[in-house]
Amino acid sequence: MRKASLDVLALYLACGIDPNKSTIFIQSHVPEHTQLAWVLNCYTYFGEMSRMTQFKDKSARYEENVNVGLFTYPVLMAADILLYQANQVPVGDDQKQHLEITRDIANRFNALYGKKDAEGNVLEPVFQVPEVFIGKAGARVMSLLEPTKKMSKSDENRNNVIGLLEDPKAVAKKIKRAMTDGDEPPVVRYDRENKAGVSNLLDILSAVSGKAIAELEAEFEGKMYGHLKTEVAKQVSSLLTDLQERYNHFRQDEALLERIFREGAEKARVRARKTLDEVYKLVGFVQ
Repeated sequence: MRKASLDVLALYLACGIDPNKSTIFIQSHVPEHTQLAWVLNCYTYFGEMSRMTQFKDKSARYEENVNVGLFTYPVLMAADILLYQANQVPVGDDQKQHLEITRDIANRFNALYGKKDAEGNVLEPVFQVPEVFIGKAGARVMSLLEPTKKMSKSDENRNNVIGLLEDPKAVAKKIKRAMTDGDEPPVVRYDRENKAGVSNLLDILSAVSGKAIAELEAEFEGKMYGHLKTEVAKQVSSLLTDLQERYNHFRQDEALLERIFREGAEKARVRARKTLDEVYKLVGFVQ
């Protein structure tokens, strides 16, 4: 787990996340997360957790290992967000449900403990109720060979997946084998419902090139799907080559990575403690 944590941090830095602007830390180094999650568990209903899509999917796939941690994980995610009074949370399209339950928990707690006017309207909420932020490009990358399902690092078919530390040449080959469709003549058009494979390639190209989907549609008008795949492969391979060079640079300096984690946790705890102390005071804990 230590190696995986350092690997991820090096990837964050390689992707351009600046620890001087973004507080990066290991969750277990800030115990306020689990402390708040325990309190929030008491304001979350069993039925709500039972309806969470990811719990239902994973419990169906791994019947032998359906544990309480998996069941209550959305509450821990809510604590991760509410602890810092976040007003916006960047998520993938498939994570909206987790943010919705976070909003429900926050509103429920605010209704009970927030300062109210004579009519019962909340004037001063305990928690900021966060809004969903979904980026316009690359918010949900789909599987290369099965473009109606999300790309997932746990996919057993590795030809469906692009790994950030994968050989760029191998990734290029995967992209060139990606699913498109059988339209004759080929039409490069964004249409998630009817042209999932082509739309996925356009999404990826838009994200790595910075070009709008409409601009890419015009660029590939009248061209074959092979032209689109070649350009996506070229752009993604170039991005991965540069990213991996930066990753290797950061990954070699474990002292730097450990310092970033340590300083991030110290900074996060100051903010987290303020929220947790207020929650403890409101629910009546002796401190």
